[in-house]
Amino acid sequence: MYDVAIIGGGPAGSTAGSILKTYNPDLSVAIFEKETFPRDHVGESQLPPISRILDEIGCWDKVEAANFPIKVGATYKWGASPNLWEFYFVRSGKFESKPRPGQYEGQRLQTAFQVDRAVYDKILLDHAQELGCEVFQGVGVSRIGVKDDSVTGLTLSSGETVAARHYMDASGNAAILRKAMGVAVDQPGALRNIAIWDYWENAEWAASIGVGGTMVQVMSIGTGWIWFIPLSPTRTSIGFVCPGEHYKSSGKTPEALYLEALAQEPHISALIKNAQREGKLAATKDWSSLSERMTGENWFLIGETTGFADPILAAGMTLSQSSAREAAYSILELERGEHDPDWLKSHYGTLQSNRIQQHIRFADFWYAANGQFTDLKDYTAKIAEDAGLSLDPDEAFRWLGTGGFVDDLQGQVGMGGFDIGSIKQLTGLFAEKQADWEMNKVNVVQLDLEGVEVSKTAIYDGGRITACKCLMREGRKFPLFGLNDLMFQVLQRHSDIVDVLKALEQFFRSRSVNATPQQALMYAIQPLEILIAEGWAKASFDPSKPRVRLSSPLSGEVIKLRSDQ
Repeated sequence: MYDVAIIGGGPAGSTAGSILKTYNPDLSVAIFEKETFPRDHVGESQLPPISRILDEIGCWDKVEAANFPIKVGATYKWGASPNLWEFYFVRSGKFESKPRPGQYEGQRLQTAFQVDRAVYDKILLDHAQELGCEVFQGVGVSRIGVKDDSVTGLTLSSGETVAARHYMDASGNAAILRKAMGVAVDQPGALRNIAIWDYWENAEWAASIGVGGTMVQVMSIGTGWIWFIPLSPTRTSIGFVCPGEHYKSSGKTPEALYLEALAQEPHISALIKNAQREGKLAATKDWSSLSERMTGENWFLIGETTGFADPILAAGMTLSQSSAREAAYSILELERGEHDPDWLKSHYGTLQSNRIQQHIRFADFWYAANGQFTDLKDYTAKIAEDAGLSLDPDEAFRWLGTGGFVDDLQGQVGMGGFDIGSIKQLTGLFAEKQADWEMNKVNVVQLDLEGVEVSKTAIYDGGRITACKCLMREGRKFPLFGLNDLMFQVLQRHSDIVDVLKALEQFFRSRSVNATPQQALMYAIQPLEILIAEGWAKASFDPSKPRVRLSSPLSGEVIKLRSDQ
């Protein structure tokens, strides 16, 4: 008998276990993993929110000590132009050269890792065990006991039975508990892709930045796209993603299709000229999916059992480990008994559903905007048609924002690692026309709270879930937390947009933040764009007052066109 039983010991399961034991060491937590680690697994490229989770559970230093490449950003061939462009986590791409292993501070707060999953997953699972989780490797779950909407117990592959007060399904595609509970799965969006990949030894890095820093490569070709992810100084993951229909109609084996794709891309071909394949070719479908619900009477879905978004955004592990963290927080609060259990579960499910749906929507936009898919024009046109998506940058930005800019990272606006400014850059880059800012058209902004209901949303921080105010109107929401709340407070005192900027700048100059005052100001002003665009504020132009001019050039600090072309 355990307090919590977790099915699956991958990053979601081990993260959930570590969060639980970090904040409540007295809980008895068991993790059942059918495989024995280490083992290879696809999905190696991370986004910065994972680093914060690793630091929270006390595992960042262990991951850093493994000497994984530091992900500073990514290089793309994607969009209407065949030219390469780059996306940086660190503004201006100014990644300083510092010795490793480093500390989780300064510029490393903004970066991510590219991990060899055989090594990374074992580090996480071993860490969960060190924190006090009972870890059973080589032990699968063969049967789920079910009564109404409750799990009554687990039958293990060893024949033993296990009972717990809370259950978490982190079994990935197997979705053992989800299937046992009869939870339906939707497949939104038009993407029906497959992925084929292998590992290579001694491929050249496309970019060496500082000490250990590099860029993931994402190269579009006529029939799909290629990922190139260095995992260590000598090992690289290289994969090919294409529509399942293209694979079927080609009549080729996965290996033949894979090698043909690599040969078509000169940038990748040059990097693997002197490299050797490990011969571990694997393939899977990577169709976007979304579970109908995420919780039940005594169970939570976490990781890929909640849903999956196309890997073009490299968000898979971030979605998995974030959901695991938030589900573990929910169980911690259920144990404390200070919140309504239905509210905790409802908010968890809504947050995961909105976040995954928005990433699926973002992926649809990427594919629809890719003029490099010369052999797949009908495919990308269908995505745009199904979505009702115009590729005009301003209209695309509004379409992308429907239901999602405030759900991805709490207290900020953006998604998929992109803030609002870089999303505007991206939409402009794909459409080859700059996107404009709503703030450029006005200079007087006043809050419009008519018909607004004040609800509450959950904030996950420091092992506790706290309720904060959230504006609700016509299906939209605006949480009053972090930078969102800062902007809301400023607008209660100022209406002239220049005065708003001055108040924000003064706020950041009086505090110590992990950014220059100018960078902090750029992040802080972005919620105002959402407030105006979604009607939370009335905006007008007074010719007697000064105005601001924000720009999203096709090449800027976050997204930069390559100068060596």
